[in-house]
Formats: sequence, structure tokens, C-alpha cells
Amino acid sequence: MAAAQGRFSDGAEGTDSAKETSVPIPFRRAVDGLKKARLRPGIEIDPVRPPQRLAPYAYALEAAVVAGDEDLADGRLILLHDPAGHEAWHGTFRLVTLVRAELEPEMAADPLLPEVCWSWLTGALEARGLSYGEASGTVTRASSHYFGGLAERRPATQIEIRASWTPREGVGGAPDTAAHLSAWCELLCQIAGLEPVAPQDPGVVSLPQRRGPHHP
Repeated sequence: MAAAQGRFSDGAEGTDSAKETSVPIPFRRAVDGLKKARLRPGIEIDPVRPPQRLAPYAYALEAAVVAGDEDLADGRLILLHDPAGHEAWHGTFRLVTLVRAELEPEMAADPLLPEVCWSWLTGALEARGLSYGEASGTVTRASSHYFGGLAERRPATQIEIRASWTPREGVGGAPDTAAHLSAWCELLCQIAGLEPVAPQDPGVVSLPQRRGPHHP
């Protein structure tokens, strides 16, 4: 991945079609918005090959929140575009995401964890004044316990958020993808246990922050 400098590398193409002149102008503008977004330090992010069958046009990127040599959280964001519109989206664009992280025991035990994690996504979008619709998703908490030759490892809990939403289109028919990417990275940082940098919605709740990698 690119160096964690708060800006994403264009060292790889997310989709071959993005280089074709036949690509719709709104999609080109949306992809350009992703490429030009400036992000907070500590995020490593790169374009990757997107799924080929979800929409006529797609662009994808993957990211990780990095502290030293440790990845605190990782995820993928996919931009989909169907010029003809999509009944389920109620629009021509859709953002689809998967983010995941391993949690500290005190965070994993919180009974409100799923609701809080979902509020991080909606709160990050609303804190930036972004208009969106048809948001849906799941928050999954999975615990692992180790036995036999792995018995010395402490139990671990991973949280996974799968979500999608329709970004409202702006001038020129393209949504403000730079702002949506910034909001998504804020979600990634919060699930990693970092303090938010954008003003939070009053309804957004914070969980205990993650301890450093060398904390006993």
C-alpha cells in the first residue's frame, strides 16, 4: 500500500474501463474525486481491481489504519455507477464497504457495540453534511478461542461492518466522493480505536479507545 501520508496513491488502476473515453463523465468525475481526496495521516490506501458484475462501472480501493508496524483496521470501499439508474439504489451511484478490526476485550464486551459501530458510519456522513439515502448493512461480532497448541493465545474478537448507501448526486451528476471517502476513513479510524477528527453528531457514541500495541 501507499505510504501513510493521508493521501491515496494512484499506483494502480481500480478498473480498466476508467481509462476508456466511453466512460460516462459523471463516473470519471466521481473517480477523480476519490483520487484527489486528502485524508488524515496514518491511513494507507490504494486502488484495487473492483468486482466486475455489480454495475456497468466500478472503482474500488482498499485501506488500512496503521500504527507503527501494526494494522489496527482495514477495509474496502467500492464505487458503483449505473447510468440507467438502479431501482434498489434510488440513484445512479452506490457506495459499498467492508471494514473490520480486532477489538480490545472491553470494547468487545459492550452490549451496544453494533449500534455504536453503525452510528459511526451515519455520524461521519452527517458530520460532513452529506446527503445520502437507502443506507443498509450489518455489524457482525465474532469471537475466537484458542486450544491445543494455540492455547497460549488470548481470546480475540473481531468486528466487521458491511454497508452500502446511495450518495446524492451534485453538480455535473457526480456525488462528492472526496467527502464520502473522508467520512468512510473516519469510520475506519474509529473502528481502529482512534479519536475522531471531525465534529461528531450528538447521537454518536464513543467506545473506550484501543490500547497501544505494547500495552499489557
